[in-house]
Amino acid sequence: MTIVTAWLAGGLVVVGVLLAAGALGGGSSGKTVTTIREAAATSKTVAATSASGAMSNEALYESAAPGVVEIKATISGASGAESIVPEGFGQEPEASESSATGSGFEVDDEGTVVTAAHVVDEASAVKVILQDGTTRSAEVLGVDDASDLAVIRFDPEGAELHPLELGDSAALKVGASVAAIGAPFEYAWSFSTGIVSGLDRTIEAPNGFTVAHAIQTDAAVNPGNSGGPLLAGEGQVIGVVDQIATDGSADQSSGVGFAVPSNLVAAELEQLEAGESVEHAYLGVATATAAESVDGAQVAEVVQGSPAAKAGLKQGDVITEFDGEPIGGSEDLVAAIAARAPGDTATLEVRRGSESSALKVTLGNQPAESGRG
Repeated sequence: MTIVTAWLAGGLVVVGVLLAAGALGGGSSGKTVTTIREAAATSKTVAATSASGAMSNEALYESAAPGVVEIKATISGASGAESIVPEGFGQEPEASESSATGSGFEVDDEGTVVTAAHVVDEASAVKVILQDGTTRSAEVLGVDDASDLAVIRFDPEGAELHPLELGDSAALKVGASVAAIGAPFEYAWSFSTGIVSGLDRTIEAPNGFTVAHAIQTDAAVNPGNSGGPLLAGEGQVIGVVDQIATDGSADQSSGVGFAVPSNLVAAELEQLEAGESVEHAYLGVATATAAESVDGAQVAEVVQGSPAAKAGLKQGDVITEFDGEPIGGSEDLVAAIAARAPGDTATLEVRRGSESSALKVTLGNQPAESGRG
């Protein structure tokens, strides 16, 4: 993918990435009293916790699963169904109305739930189902198609809530144990375990741009897992399950799944709860990893009228530094742009042929869509 236009002219190692959404199912009734339970470990959980703070799988599931919800989204019109449920995910689009299943997790005692944008985007109705069978209608508060994150809220009265805590995704290391809880193929509250297989990956967002710092995991995630939590061994949410890499032969777990990092959730949560638009910095180039043995992100295309074009970047340029920080490839450039805000200025070290020069650029505001087909 690219840092600013949503596609990459080279260097992509997976053939396709599919949104982990699935088909719609049913639900049931609620309770009579509202109870809030913090995500703190019970005595049983403490007993099953290692010296490092990591829980046993049984304790982790017992602690976190009640804070996970199943989400049922109804989409009016075939176009909405196609955007949320990619072809081949067991969902036949209908002309007038279709539906999708996803997952989410509670983050407070007010019925606020974080999920993936593609689960609820364009939904005409959304319901959440709690682990005890309580079913509630939910309102979509905010959606950011640039990060594939959304926040919804249901009336918590009479429900027993178990909000989950956001962890620090920047502290993750490859090899760390993780677990996913969600509704793969509508098998709600399914639990799968694995490790962090890679960090700082880039994945495509629903608007065609690129999400930086994505977490790669081999924990089994499948259609219906989208929006559910990726959990660290200590029980905190360190990612929002989002996509599956495939080779086009099977739309199910390949052992290569991706999650949006929790630090991005934390950065956007307040704005999404308030229904505000989240702005993202924009450069305006499509990039590819430079030739082997050459560090940098090669400019494959410059968007006309973009900040990059105004700064004088040209096709074939290789960006080797961003404000003094080395750029080893496209993913480094994605991360550097993602860390900035619209209006920020930066100095790019650019190699053009045998010469290098410094170009100053003022970053713009990312458009609603990339404009790439």
